[in-house]
Amino acid sequence: MMKERIVRAVAGTIVLTSIALAYTVNINWLWLGLFVGANLLQSAFTKFCPLELILKAAGIKN
Repeated sequence: MMKERIVRAVAGTIVLTSIALAYTVNINWLWLGLFVGANLLQSAFTKFCPLELILKAAGIKN
């Protein structure tokens, strides 16, 4: 699986989990989804993504 697909899958999972936790536990969990969305937006412009660095260190290529 390509790194880009892994990043998208992880980001989507975190956002959906954030929404579920906000609905069931506490509304403040939406801040997690906001953080992930902001990180995706900044990575579109800067080409810097912390998860890509982690995946590279784990030995996952392209």
